[in-house]
Amino acid sequence: MRQILISVVAVLMAIVIFKLIPVSVTGQSPVSIAELASPADTSLKTSWGDPDLQGIWTHDSEVPLQRPPALGDRLYFTEEEIAELDELRARRLDHDYRAPVGTPNDVSGAYNAVFHLRKPTGRRTSLIIDPPDGQMPAYLPRVLEERAILQEFRWALLQASPACKNKERSCDGHEYGPISPRFDEPAPIYGRGGVNRSDGPEDHGMATRCLAGFLPAGGEGTTFSSGQNGFSRLIVQTRGGITMHYDTGQGQGWQRHIVMDGSPHLPDNVRQWWGDSRGHWEGDTLVIDVTNFSPKTSIFGGNENVHLVERFTRTGPETLEYIVTMEDPTTWERPWTVMVEYTKQDDKANRFYIEPRCHEGNYGLPGLLAGARAEDKAYAEGTGPHPATICTSGCSEKLEAPEFETTNPLGSGYGY
Repeated sequence: MRQILISVVAVLMAIVIFKLIPVSVTGQSPVSIAELASPADTSLKTSWGDPDLQGIWTHDSEVPLQRPPALGDRLYFTEEEIAELDELRARRLDHDYRAPVGTPNDVSGAYNAVFHLRKPTGRRTSLIIDPPDGQMPAYLPRVLEERAILQEFRWALLQASPACKNKERSCDGHEYGPISPRFDEPAPIYGRGGVNRSDGPEDHGMATRCLAGFLPAGGEGTTFSSGQNGFSRLIVQTRGGITMHYDTGQGQGWQRHIVMDGSPHLPDNVRQWWGDSRGHWEGDTLVIDVTNFSPKTSIFGGNENVHLVERFTRTGPETLEYIVTMEDPTTWERPWTVMVEYTKQDDKANRFYIEPRCHEGNYGLPGLLAGARAEDKAYAEGTGPHPATICTSGCSEKLEAPEFETTNPLGSGYGY
């Protein structure tokens, strides 16, 4: 009996000590990534002796990127919370939303539950492991200022459209009014989302242009999670080389190659959409250093100055741990780190075609531009309205199901 009590006390003391150790205080974590990571499975090797990371990997559950503030420092949901969240997410109205037939909202809501992948709620309360509160670091004033400038421009292009006339969500904080003189201005900042205009491809968002694949999440808007149509990565290794194919979104697949020969990064003036990836092994962990991103890249608000350090560790026959630290002194107040656990899929049953299916000639975008030219012509000939009074982007946005927003125990915005 005495031995049992001693063991219980020892376990409780260990838990208390663990709770008292801060993961991070001022941006430099006193606990190393190696201590945060799970131990590697050292038995899994390729035929030439490298750790074997090969296969198709995805996650089995949904975990929010940021921890809901209502949960404080809690690392895990309770079983009751998981069950409640699963039930709420399963009945969200907008998954099978249909507005009156023939209305713009009906077309906008065409993607019903058939097109959305929903996985069970995971135990962890956030993918972010540093800062310890599970929240992204604050953006620097420069980022917020640029966002405000671009938002004002978007509103100006929307103000004469039905979006503002009908007081839709996309026009919150702005009034319906006459056509803005800014309608013919170039965008003040390179925008990664669309504006209510179709003068050229750049007026449309990245997804419309089939350019929504980004590191480290895989695709714009996926936040390391499944996004609209799921997310998986295929890892293939050769002697001295590693390649990864990201299958995400509506065919926004893309390929990435990791240089493993020890050579330095590309010169600073050479910029690439997915950056320059240089990898090496630290024990059984693949460590990839990524720099040289394009200014047009979008990484949670950062772009050409983002520096990523990724760590891939095989933790078991069916498990792969991914830890990535993101740093950009021009975007965030401090570095931050995300951890995602992936599960191996059956290599034969889950084969997929490695091609960016979104494009297929990308007939949609030329069609949008051709339609806009037809509207310009009709207006010039006096047979159609001014293009600024037609909603082509940022319009007909449906609101979330009211019962979800009012009953979600985590609050609005955590309907992942």
